[in-house]
Amino acid sequence: MLVTTVYEDPTADLVITELNRRRVPVLRFDPGKDFPQRVALMAALGADGWTGTLTVGERVADLAHVRALYHRRPSAYHPERDDQAGRFAAQENRRGLGGVLAALPGCLYLSHPQAIARAEYKPAQLALAARLGLLVPATLITGNTAEAKAFVAAQPTIYKPLHAGAYNVDGEPAGIWAASVEAGEITDAVSRCAHLFQAQVSKAGDVRAVVVGNRVFCALITAPPGVLDWRSEYRHLTYEPVDCPEPIRTALLAFLAELGLNFGAFDFAVTPQGSGGSWSATRTASGRGWSTRRTCRSPLRLPIFWRTE
Repeated sequence: MLVTTVYEDPTADLVITELNRRRVPVLRFDPGKDFPQRVALMAALGADGWTGTLTVGERVADLAHVRALYHRRPSAYHPERDDQAGRFAAQENRRGLGGVLAALPGCLYLSHPQAIARAEYKPAQLALAARLGLLVPATLITGNTAEAKAFVAAQPTIYKPLHAGAYNVDGEPAGIWAASVEAGEITDAVSRCAHLFQAQVSKAGDVRAVVVGNRVFCALITAPPGVLDWRSEYRHLTYEPVDCPEPIRTALLAFLAELGLNFGAFDFAVTPQGSGGSWSATRTASGRGWSTRRTCRSPLRLPIFWRTE
């Protein structure tokens, strides 16, 4: 089994520990950083697909015998040099190694790298969620300052990035969390790129739904009072396993099927009883390790909205 992810990935660590316990051979590497210095590829095309070897350090995997790829969170293929030759090499690496990894014969993908790439566009996620009957808050994506200001003035609003990329502040990794925004805070800086604004949902809590294949595991997440984005307070959260309402389960399975995914981590806002319902976001290959055992589960009867994060 192959695992492609960054060097520091505690979720992948947990998975690999369990695979080792089950005596499953695992080869882990980060394609964007390791190839071609630390990883060597030799692939030949035959009637049955790609054969050859993938070598990581002193370990060698037979491409014809790879039965699964856990495409978790690999680095992008960055050029070694900031010139035309460097950029060309990075694209060749991406299409060469990445292309072979995406076309292994008899391989089970969690999920297929190309399916993950297609699914990472938040506007497409929201449109599909709405089409499948999931409740989505009023949403605006714009680079127009006047339109943004008018939308924010019309209702309580939050801003959130369209892509949860890697950020650094003073050399330290950081994240951009969902945050409330007022009309007076909207400036011409909005015109520099696309921004996503969304009506803020009055919520009683959050639910993370993890879908693997046709199995759905849900946890009700409670954050400290006043916390808008629970991801900013991991150390102060409480979790409770809950059942997923059947209409939501059906929609989530249809969502993954539509996008060709075998895994998804979906975030929902749970509203107070009787006040309506909303959706948040799907993560196709990310998120931390989650445990939602099937014992002591309580039914989830509150309306929920899919939020976008």
